[in-house]
Amino acid sequence: MQITLNRGKQPTLAQLRAFAAVAEHLHFRDAAAALGMSQPALSGAVSALEETLGVQLVERTTRRVLLSPAGERLALRAGAVLDAVAALLDEAEAVRAPFTGVLRLGVIPTVAPYLLPTVLRLVHDVYPELDLQVHEEQTSSLLEGLSAGRLDLLLLAVPLGVPGVSELPLYEEDFVLVAPADHWLGGRVDIPRESLRELDLLLLDEGHCLRDQALDVCREAGREDGAPVTTTAAGLSTLVQLVAGGLGVTLLPRTAVEVETGRNAALVTGDFAAPAPSRRIALAMRTGAARGEEFEEFARALRGAVRGLPVRVQGGGGAGG
Repeated sequence: MQITLNRGKQPTLAQLRAFAAVAEHLHFRDAAAALGMSQPALSGAVSALEETLGVQLVERTTRRVLLSPAGERLALRAGAVLDAVAALLDEAEAVRAPFTGVLRLGVIPTVAPYLLPTVLRLVHDVYPELDLQVHEEQTSSLLEGLSAGRLDLLLLAVPLGVPGVSELPLYEEDFVLVAPADHWLGGRVDIPRESLRELDLLLLDEGHCLRDQALDVCREAGREDGAPVTTTAAGLSTLVQLVAGGLGVTLLPRTAVEVETGRNAALVTGDFAAPAPSRRIALAMRTGAARGEEFEEFARALRGAVRGLPVRVQGGGGAGG
């Protein structure tokens, strides 16, 4: 097949967006709704693009829309052009006015309730023109959103080891043992890791990175991979209530301890002997992101803001308590 391009005319961005929407939805009505335009206008834009390119892109029937062989090939090119234009606009916005506009921040559930107050206070006091939009999701979903451009910046546990993602370290925090009030390890400050070998351990559901980190700590302590672990909680608050009910013990990051256990007389905590098991929290961005310098500055400011929390600041910016 020979494609004849009318060199006197060039595709417009509106035409490319219309075609990309049709290629995604394979339905003119749904594509028009996604773009917020009328169906006739969308159909006209696709027809105009076909005329400009000199090739049929879609096959229209009474019930459905199909991409032609050429349409399947050119849909990938159209998407790449639109992504490049979006990156150009992001670059221009970042250069023109840092810390303004929208910042889509993804946060894991085991960090969000305990660190977001500090983040929101920082944005309110230092970056009042920044439109912060927070998305709480598990790590895999956050990384997918970052790669797809749905999210700009992530706040999560590291290391990630993901190509194309750069980590901006924030802090390290210890894990604390949480147990029922009458537990023999309650109140101790020198709990040996080896005690984790035989304890009835409660953890979060599959998919939470905190579960994987806790299991790593247990393996390091010599706990057998087959040792029973009760997994019935989707969030830390539920997990702590199960501990209070006497079903077992769990591990909490230290930033979560006051919020989750502070007013519950049915719980006690204990600290591990040094070096205590810990996790590292960082911001993550796409490597080479247009707003990279802005995000690095945000990380520096956030390191200073967490100095009052029970953490050890990483990468400069002060020391935590």
